[in-house]
Amino acid sequence: MLVLLILHLVAALLAPLLVRWWGPRACYPLALAPAAAFGWAIAHTPAVRDGGAVVETYPWIGQLRLDLALRVTTLSWLMVLLVGGIGALVLVYSAHYFHPGSAGLARFAAVLVAFAGAMLGLVVADDLLLLYVFWELTTVFSYLLIGHSTERRSSRWAAAQALTVTTLGGLAMLVGFLLLGRHAGGYRWSAITAAPLPGGGYLAVAVLLILTGALAKSAVFPFSSWLPVAMAAPTPVSAYLHAAAMVKAGVYLVGLLAPVLAIAGPWRPVTVVAGLVTLVAGGWAALRQTDLKLLLAYGTVSQLGLLTVVIGAGTPKAALAGTAMLLAHALFKAALFLVVGLLDHCAGSRDLRELSGVGRTAPLLAVVAGLAAASMAGLPPLFGFVAKEAVLAAFTDRPLVLAVLVGGTALTVAYSIRFLWGAFASRPGTPPTELAAAPAAMLAPPALLAAAGLAAGPAAGWLGGLFHPYAELFGPGEAHLALWPGPNLALGLSAVAVAGGVALHLVRGPLAPALGRLHVPVGGNQGYEWVTHRFDRFAIEVTGATQRGSLPQYLGAILLALVLVPGAAMLAARPWRERIALWDTPAQLVVGLIIAVAAVLAVGARRRLTAMLLVGVTGYGTAMMFVLYGAPDLALTQFLVETATIVLFVLVLRRLPDRFSARPLRRSRWLRRGIGVAAGLVLAGLALAAAGARRTPSISLAYPDLAVAQGYGRNVVNVALVDIRAWDTMGEISVLVVAATGVASLIFERSRTGPRPRRPAPSAPRRDRRPVWLRGGATLRERRRSIVFEVVTRLIFHTVLLFSLFLLFSGHNAPGGGFAGGLVAGLALAVRYLAGGRYELAEAAPVGAGTVLGAGLAVSVGTGAVGLLRTGSVLESVKVDLWLPAVGHCYLVTSLFFDVGVYLIVVGLMLDILRSLGAEVDRHIEASGGPEGGLAVDREGDRT
Repeated sequence: MLVLLILHLVAALLAPLLVRWWGPRACYPLALAPAAAFGWAIAHTPAVRDGGAVVETYPWIGQLRLDLALRVTTLSWLMVLLVGGIGALVLVYSAHYFHPGSAGLARFAAVLVAFAGAMLGLVVADDLLLLYVFWELTTVFSYLLIGHSTERRSSRWAAAQALTVTTLGGLAMLVGFLLLGRHAGGYRWSAITAAPLPGGGYLAVAVLLILTGALAKSAVFPFSSWLPVAMAAPTPVSAYLHAAAMVKAGVYLVGLLAPVLAIAGPWRPVTVVAGLVTLVAGGWAALRQTDLKLLLAYGTVSQLGLLTVVIGAGTPKAALAGTAMLLAHALFKAALFLVVGLLDHCAGSRDLRELSGVGRTAPLLAVVAGLAAASMAGLPPLFGFVAKEAVLAAFTDRPLVLAVLVGGTALTVAYSIRFLWGAFASRPGTPPTELAAAPAAMLAPPALLAAAGLAAGPAAGWLGGLFHPYAELFGPGEAHLALWPGPNLALGLSAVAVAGGVALHLVRGPLAPALGRLHVPVGGNQGYEWVTHRFDRFAIEVTGATQRGSLPQYLGAILLALVLVPGAAMLAARPWRERIALWDTPAQLVVGLIIAVAAVLAVGARRRLTAMLLVGVTGYGTAMMFVLYGAPDLALTQFLVETATIVLFVLVLRRLPDRFSARPLRRSRWLRRGIGVAAGLVLAGLALAAAGARRTPSISLAYPDLAVAQGYGRNVVNVALVDIRAWDTMGEISVLVVAATGVASLIFERSRTGPRPRRPAPSAPRRDRRPVWLRGGATLRERRRSIVFEVVTRLIFHTVLLFSLFLLFSGHNAPGGGFAGGLVAGLALAVRYLAGGRYELAEAAPVGAGTVLGAGLAVSVGTGAVGLLRTGSVLESVKVDLWLPAVGHCYLVTSLFFDVGVYLIVVGLMLDILRSLGAEVDRHIEASGGPEGGLAVDREGDRT
């Protein structure tokens, strides 16, 4: 099963390339992926026929006890057949439905195959969380398929509606899964079924939440409105998603859980009432449609309601009838959707008011549609008749439900006749419809499906034997399928339903005014639009009230929430220790007072630069605290980060006014100070509470030994970053790459990977040109030059770079590491820029920042792959022993190369910031003709 899922993934990835090569004909090889799933299910028929299960389990996320647990039993085996078989036929059909060069064809093919794989994973998943993952994947892929025609607003609206409704239902279902899994101690459904269920309201809430997701997915009342709107999708999508696959997911979930949860209090009332309402409302709406595709869509809604009633009933007879109806519906409804696609493809219309005489010009197509429609109406000898008889026989002991089922069946017969009459009959006054020749490859899939429905009728007994193990899950009982069940109540009611459907069709003319007046006051689409509109208005009101464009207000609201909620809870609980040592040495008190004074002065500073420098004092004071507490590695990093931050502020402040804007009123000023003091006290209290809350020894106590034994280094901080907690570091450096990209994208008006700045052309002839030792100074205005600064920068630049490399390579055993080394190298580049401007920066680093960032990330990821190959664990350090002639025995650790990647990423980040907030802002200043306020403005006024 896992191989099948991987096959679908590979096919989806290759689909764009295949479509580029072969156009729509690429759907033929892509159909092999779902066809393989169909063949696999056929090969495993003996295993499920005897009530067995095919099980595969692969470790996945051990901490969550989540495995790739795959399990196929009778019901899931049937769904694999439908997902694989009909998926392959739809792809074959799509090879001729789309024209060469059709817009979005590559995306369509890839997403459809990916959807087939997600649906396959959904029906074979044994773990409820894994099922939810595939559930949401089908939601996303269906959104992309429904919105295939992105240029049409109706397609985008339909996709968004389907996504919204099914996603909200899926979230409710997830909560229900979590409730069940928490009670059972795991999420493996095969294990949950063996454990006792929770009682009372706990189970009722879980059941209601799960049913919300199932009903939303299968478009059952009150979530029916999204399915007809989704007919904006291409017809192959409708034939697959809305007849055989996606909308069956909710019904499948009901059938999967029913053997266990049908005894829960709200299960039967919800499934029966919602299903019956959907059955009648969908059938009635189908009778009013003139678009053949919409007619089938409302018919699908109606029969999904029928399936929900039958499969959710929780009895052996109903279970067997439900599986039969599941198969019958997939066969005839997929065939009918494909027939409508053929009509639209060949006649250019699917409006029954415009079609006339198609049955004469396309008799073979009419026969295929007639077989499928007859199965939908429940006429013998098709399998739809067998399923309908089994459904009616399963409810003979429930008269009220049976009466509604008979009425719904009559509506089904009526709209089945309406479909055939509208698509193929000749109507007076309407000219015969001209049809283009239908490709045989497009006619073959619906013909095969209709023929399968015809062949399954006589084979009903054999199919009943295959489905019987599922019915036995509901307990002992007489349940079987037969083409001719003999004279009984169900057969008589079936005849009544057929007669009623024929009568409804015959009196369609006189009933037309009545049908036009009979409709619900508020339709499903109107309700959805009203709800979404109210949410939009509410969001606008909330945004208007809270998003005032004031950063102090936003920060004040966040800090006020911190003070009121955790602060109040902390005061109530008082979780800190009774005795607290304020300091260990007087030096800590002095540094703390300096930090406090700098923070208070920063609040009252009127100049931006002054405030920035005072905030920097607090940062350097924090670094001194690290020194006093014996953490030189942290102190070094803090010093470097604070210095880099000051450089960043300087680059930004030159584009801002020297002074802050007008100060707020005195009362507001004291309010802000009060919030700041309260937030500081709360954070101090939370830090004390966290420090005193430990009840067990810290895991970090084992770090020194682990650093030497497994990380092969004595610097615990560095080894923790590159080995013990390397996954955290991987996430952090990924964030750094994203941050660098974000900063550059906000500043650059042109590509940041373009050519680096060029100097003004020299005026001296080439023969008189002499080597210039200090190139950067020649590009700055004289009054902004500092010869001492420029010379010292040139003298120490390479030494600083060597020092950064020393920190990089010594950091595994001494203070330093890739992060600290990268900051030192980045500060060297910053000094080079400050001394000589953007041209000097280009001389110092003649490489793109994106190249450095990408190389660093590639090195770090590659190191993780080496650990995986050597030890079977990603990012685990590997020791490589070496013997060098001049050195002797030594060794290298792969985490060193991980640190090299960190070094490159930090250097790339600094380079990107300097080129965006520095060099690019210089260019903006020059281009705008602004005042001479930049740090680096060239002498010649170059605009390149």
